[in-house]
Amino acid sequence: MATRLSHPQRRPPLLRQAIKIRRRKARDQQDPLPHSTQEIEPPSHHFSPEERDLLYEEALYTVLHRLGQPESNHVAETSELLRYLQEAFQVPPEEHQRILQQTRELEKPIFCLKATVKQAKGILGKDVSGFSDPYCLLGIEQGVGTPGDSPGTTRRPQKAVVRHAIPEEQTHRTLVINQTLNPVWDETFILEFEDITNASFHLDMWDMDAVESVRQKLGELTDLHGLRRIFKEARKDKGQDDFLGNVVLRLQDMHCREDQWYLLEPRTETYPDRGQCHLQFQLIHKKRATVASRSQPSYTVHLRLLQQLVSHEVTQHQAGSTSWDGSLSPQAATILFLHATQKDLSDFHQSMAQWLAYSRLYQSLEFPSSCLLHPITSIEYQWIQGRLKAEQRAELAASFTSLLAYGLSLIRRFRSVFPLSVPDSPARLQSLLRVLVQMCKMKAFGELCQDSTPLLQLVTEALRTGTVEWFHLKQQHHQPMVQGMLEAGKALLGLVQDVMGDLYQCQRTWNKIFHNVLRIDLFSMAFLELQWLVAKRVQDHMVAVGSLVSAELSENLFQLYISLRELCQLGPAPTERDGVLALDGFHRWFQPAIPSWLQKTYSVALERVQRAVQMDELVPLGELIKHSTSAVDLSTCFAQISYTARQLDWPDPEEAFMVTVKFVEDTCRLALVYCSLIKARARELSACQKEQGQADNMLCVVVNDMEQLRLVIGKLPTQLAWEALEQRVGAMLAQEQLQNALHAQLQGALAGLGHEIRTGVRTLAEQLEVGIAKHIQKLVGVKESVLPEDAILPLMKFLEVKLCYMNTNLVQENFSSLLTLLWTHTLTVLEEVAASQRSSPLASGRLKVALQNLEIIFHAKGCGLLHEALHTAAFQTLQRDLELQAASSRELIRKYFCSRIQQQKETTTERLGAVTVKASYRSSEQKLCVELLSASSLLPLDSNGSSDPFVQLTLEPRHEFPELAPRETQKHKKDLHPLFDETFEFLVPAEPCQKDGACLLLTVLDHDTLRADDLEGEAFLPLCVVPGVTGSDEPGEAPQTRLPLTYPVPNGDPILQLLEMRKGDREAQAFVRLRKQRAKQASQHALRPGQ
Repeated sequence: MATRLSHPQRRPPLLRQAIKIRRRKARDQQDPLPHSTQEIEPPSHHFSPEERDLLYEEALYTVLHRLGQPESNHVAETSELLRYLQEAFQVPPEEHQRILQQTRELEKPIFCLKATVKQAKGILGKDVSGFSDPYCLLGIEQGVGTPGDSPGTTRRPQKAVVRHAIPEEQTHRTLVINQTLNPVWDETFILEFEDITNASFHLDMWDMDAVESVRQKLGELTDLHGLRRIFKEARKDKGQDDFLGNVVLRLQDMHCREDQWYLLEPRTETYPDRGQCHLQFQLIHKKRATVASRSQPSYTVHLRLLQQLVSHEVTQHQAGSTSWDGSLSPQAATILFLHATQKDLSDFHQSMAQWLAYSRLYQSLEFPSSCLLHPITSIEYQWIQGRLKAEQRAELAASFTSLLAYGLSLIRRFRSVFPLSVPDSPARLQSLLRVLVQMCKMKAFGELCQDSTPLLQLVTEALRTGTVEWFHLKQQHHQPMVQGMLEAGKALLGLVQDVMGDLYQCQRTWNKIFHNVLRIDLFSMAFLELQWLVAKRVQDHMVAVGSLVSAELSENLFQLYISLRELCQLGPAPTERDGVLALDGFHRWFQPAIPSWLQKTYSVALERVQRAVQMDELVPLGELIKHSTSAVDLSTCFAQISYTARQLDWPDPEEAFMVTVKFVEDTCRLALVYCSLIKARARELSACQKEQGQADNMLCVVVNDMEQLRLVIGKLPTQLAWEALEQRVGAMLAQEQLQNALHAQLQGALAGLGHEIRTGVRTLAEQLEVGIAKHIQKLVGVKESVLPEDAILPLMKFLEVKLCYMNTNLVQENFSSLLTLLWTHTLTVLEEVAASQRSSPLASGRLKVALQNLEIIFHAKGCGLLHEALHTAAFQTLQRDLELQAASSRELIRKYFCSRIQQQKETTTERLGAVTVKASYRSSEQKLCVELLSASSLLPLDSNGSSDPFVQLTLEPRHEFPELAPRETQKHKKDLHPLFDETFEFLVPAEPCQKDGACLLLTVLDHDTLRADDLEGEAFLPLCVVPGVTGSDEPGEAPQTRLPLTYPVPNGDPILQLLEMRKGDREAQAFVRLRKQRAKQASQHALRPGQ
């Protein structure tokens, strides 16, 4: 919109320059610009003092000679209208009084009533045919009437007075409409009067009667009513017209404009309903005495008055910091209405005057362009070219051309005229475009401006020209004060960023407006123009920079490269555009700057790492964050390196791969440098500490920092998009090259960090291992009276304190690593101590309890090591050994028989032979009945190739059945398949038979007379499976059970070894001697290969 005026009488020079469009030729610019059309200087809305005085006189004259009753929304007080005019024309009081007095002294105008008889309906039918031939007589009766009547009172029917009371020269007559009850005249008459207070308008409606013969009348006869009319007419004078009704109105009761239906009044009460008549009235002036009215056309005077009052209205709103919405004040609306009515201006001429005034004022004052839509619509609705004079057509065409040129100038400069900093700017621009569209669609515009270029083409050209002009203005704005490559680079960067900001505004805001109204893609057009201009500037700058890029230019060029990448991303995709863009391949212009960018990135990162470590006090940041400040700074530093790599995003695959390799190499190098620096910092701070705990804290923080660094380094493949890069260069480089260049380098860095972390955790673990070993050793020397749970309390408290401390100061990964080391060491210590205490069940029991509690504390309800990490092979072996060592001798004997029963179940071959038995238990008698049926496939142990077998039956373990002596079968001579068929009964309760390990031991022996019997084999029948042992019901027929014979374990049973070590236990020693004897016998008759 145009610049706001601070004074309504003078336009500043800058405003005139803003309104005027300067034509710029292409040869005068560095870049070719579109040839803009010449703008028309809009006519000024200000008048000379002489013109203003004449117009002021005209306005005062209009108010002073006001006619009719005021409209409901108009101002009734003349004084108020006069005050408004004085303010609108800015006339001093003395001047106002002088002009007012002069105006009062002017001759009054001729007052006229402009009456239009439109039509009538429902009138009486006076002719024989039932119709009438109506016509009207009308005029103004001056000085006669009912002056005492007040407005709105019921008037008595009046006789026809026009024909007799009003002079014939002042009487007007309409045409006769034949044979109708609803005549239409649409005739207008100008009726003069002198004094409105005692003047009345009269209209008489008559039925024309022509002289006709009786025969003619009978021919028109249609019914009995017609016959009655014939008799009635016969009594009248020949040629006398019939009265149909009249309308009588007092002028002082009228408004300036009236348009309504009036009832036709009768002379008598015979026919009260005589129909209605549609009349239009307008109180107008003739021969106005003002200079303007006498010297200028009414239309021109009204246009100027409208322009003056609207200018005042807009200025008043601007003074109140509000925008004019197109609504006139009641005072202005009243004055303009009175003037248009008194001057008898048509609606079309009023609409045209409004358009001319508004379109002129819009070009110099700030008000919404939507105010122009109403006059456009009014002119379009009423347009008839023939009703305008040649000069009016030219004036209207000039207004179209002027507004179009001015609107195009605003569109060309829409970035500055409609800034987004003003909230309603988009709506104002859209309103302007709609006004121009509606104006160009007008029939008047098409007929008067036939040679005009299509609006779409004009706006497109204005936008293109304006975009180029805006770019050059921005370029001048960023012109550096000091010449130099760095200053030139900064200026170019600022220019590119302004271009991107403008394109973002076009994309998000302006493009929608232009596309919705005109289907113009502003963004694409602006992008194509600006990218060409930017490309030329950047190319020139890079040529000036040359191939050697200094460190101070490096940062500026990188920011310029990033901005150009973002600018290119705004444009259309390569598949969606026509042709090649000037910015395509712009990255090649920056190739000389890549080494300096990479070196700058590494140098800045190294400085940040060194500064971060030097300022680090190796204190955790908080309870949940267990690394120190340098780890946070390092993470930020590496994130910045990754962000820089993503910003670079070099398009050429091979060069992009080499750049990524360099980024990975620098990152890994920084990681190792950080490890060295942080360890040196820890040694420096530890030297100043007197307590070992402070040094341990710092060591924990160092390990946590390294773990945080390892996590950050591990994210490099994702942050640098390795997968996408490998896909791009997969066809150019071998997989081995990719592996060695990227993955191997990263794995090497991670391995180095892992080694540093393990070293730190190993150091922490070594400090705890000494205390753990010391407490485990003390368990052995505790008095026998101390319970195992109490004996292990010092160890548990030690671990609880130390592990809680480590858990508090280490991150979870490092704490788990520490627990793994400590668990491995603890198992080793327990194994060593357990091996030295194999003969002591008491000490082994304490170690067993200690192992159980250590498992719980290292697991820590899932917060420590997982069960899979705890239950190693060493743990399971130690647990099994300690269970055996802590067991009593009888428990060991029971376990021994459990193992032999398991061996019996797993034996599937009968290489040693087998025995067949039946066994059942009668609970009512507490008797175990065993029926030994036979043996088969026994080994020949005698020299004669046979054996003399018999079977020894014992219930084991002996301490469970102390009162039952062994039983034996009969001896069978030279029989490898003896049939015994012997029954044995054992009186024994069911309870010991139900225990684990309780069994019937069947020992098959070869009887020798001169020496000890030889062992054929052993069979074990678990008593818990014998029918009747576990139930109260008496068993039925006992099933046969075939048991393969087995030998003891040849390499020594660990249980027997433990029992043998218990020298002071007679029962254990006796059991061991017997089992060793059986084992010895078995070893003497072991099967040879192939036997």
